[in-house]
Parts: sequence; C-alpha cells; structure tokens
Amino acid sequence: MNERQADPRLMRKATLDRVEQAVMTLFTGADFNSVALIDVAREAHVSLQTIYKYFGSKEQLVTFVLDSSLRRLAMRMIDHLEGIEDFRERLRKTMWVMLDYFDRHPKVILLLTMSIPASRHLDLPVYESPELMGAFLGLLKHGQSQGALNNEVSSKVLLDVFMGILGRVVQMHVVRRDPEPLIHQFDALFKIMWGALKAPEST
Repeated sequence: MNERQADPRLMRKATLDRVEQAVMTLFTGADFNSVALIDVAREAHVSLQTIYKYFGSKEQLVTFVLDSSLRRLAMRMIDHLEGIEDFRERLRKTMWVMLDYFDRHPKVILLLTMSIPASRHLDLPVYESPELMGAFLGLLKHGQSQGALNNEVSSKVLLDVFMGILGRVVQMHVVRRDPEPLIHQFDALFKIMWGALKAPEST
C-alpha cells in the first residue's frame, strides 16, 4: 500500500457496503476491462477521489472486495467445523457451508472466475490464512493418513480437486440461472465429491 492510499477498512461501513455491492453488480455483469472506476463511483454514490484514496486501482478494488467476501465464507467454515472430529463429516460440513454460501451470494463465484485470473488467486490474502488453509489441508492430510482419502497425490492436489469440482458446479449453476438452490442436491453432490477424493479401496 503506498503512503497516499488509506486502508479500506477505515471507510464508513455503509459506504464500504455500497462500494462492495457496486463491484459485485458491475464486474459480474460486464467484462473487467469495460468497467471503469468512475462507473463504480457512480454506482456506489461516492466520489472517484474516494475510490482512488482507498483502493488505488481497479485491480486492488476488485481484489479487496473478493477477498472480503471469501473471508466471510472462511469464518463461517471455521465456525461450523468447530467440535466436529470425524474427518469425513468435517469434509461434508465444509462442502455444505460453501454451497449454502454461494447459493446466497452467487455473484462471489462469478467475481472469482470472471474478474480474477487463476494466476492471481494466490495473491488473495485469504489463501494465506493459516486458520483456514491449515485446517483444510490438515483435514485432507488426516484423511490420507487414515487411508480413507487418495494418498497417491499430495494434499494440495486433493484440495485442487475439491475446489475444482465445487467451483465449476457453482459457476455453471449461476451462469445457467438455475432457480433451484444447489444445496437441495447436496447429498448427491457430496457422493460425487467423495468418490473423487476417496482412496480407491475406500467405501
């Protein structure tokens, strides 16, 4: 952050909420390059100077909004996993929380897949969260050590498989404008996910 750029978290909550909503609306409805910061300022009813003061650039603005949204998801995941010891049930609960979140906030997955190149995903601070990623990878490693999850690949690859399946399913569900919440198909979807992650001999 340069010396002239203020921390967005210091903005008034009502103002920040309008900016986040404007980003979600504009960048999920048009190509990234066709949206200008002045468009965001007008949609959020703030000055362009305010946008530059707190975010500096379009890339930083979108990254901040997406990271904030994913952090809220991360906190929900951590809260729901507390007290669950069985790794299969923890994996099941993790997937349930994520599907429920994206059902409620479909534009988040569009912002992630449409506005942020995959090569930039690791730049999102939430991906460095030791609480979230440590717990998630720890869960997968535990499943591998117990012989229930495929241990022919690394835990990071299993995480990629999990996120790849979930991300694609959610993205296309939103793009197709399917009116039925994905959570209604949860049991069937989890069977598919478990089949992709489990050890070949695991039931």
